[in-house]
Amino acid sequence: MTSLRKTALVAGVLYLITFIAGIPPSFLYEPVFKDPFVVGAGVDTQVAIGALLDMATGMAGIGTAVALYSVVKLQHEGAALGFVTTRVMEAAVIFVSLVSMLAVVTLRQGGGASDPGAVAIGETLVGIRNWGHAFGPGMMPAFNALLLGYLMYRSGLVPRWMPTLGLIGAPLLFSSSIGTVLGINHPMSLWTGIATIPIFVWELSIGLYMTFRGFKPAARLLAAPPREVYTADASATPVGA
Repeated sequence: MTSLRKTALVAGVLYLITFIAGIPPSFLYEPVFKDPFVVGAGVDTQVAIGALLDMATGMAGIGTAVALYSVVKLQHEGAALGFVTTRVMEAAVIFVSLVSMLAVVTLRQGGGASDPGAVAIGETLVGIRNWGHAFGPGMMPAFNALLLGYLMYRSGLVPRWMPTLGLIGAPLLFSSSIGTVLGINHPMSLWTGIATIPIFVWELSIGLYMTFRGFKPAARLLAAPPREVYTADASATPVGA
């Protein structure tokens, strides 16, 4: 297995982990959304599992960008670094959100159910999680898709219909996320559903392709312009010329 194939495999598996670990937490947190304190037996553990899955999602997301950086930077180093940055920002917001959920559990375990003031604190913590979800997993994938979609389309590492989906879906997802922030759209609306589909297919397809197929053999990995070596007389000679 070549180093390039290993890179594709690692990045693809990490992409799939973000799907496997990223979807369940919203369902695991559901009892807390309904009532932060009146919870049944075993819900504390359920929320803790959701937090661990959220942590895995954030770390896997960073891993995808780090794994791909050495390959996609050949196309545009700034865009490649930008992709790493947006992935880190997304993970940071996810971590804030999962800590807020664990804080709700801690509040309940400390007797918060019998304290009217604690109820307001719990609702605030749930609000932090919901807003974090809107700005993290809700909005950041649009920036991820713009940056990585551009790099993948330019390089030809994967079939071009995949990054095309990402580039189309990015503005759609961004518009629905902005609508949610401004209060003119609901996270569960038809607008959000339609806007999410292209990004969902883009990320899932690229994860599966890199895992099971690797990168396309004919990819233009070295499409970056030749580096220049400057001599003492300030003249420039392309490397390999």
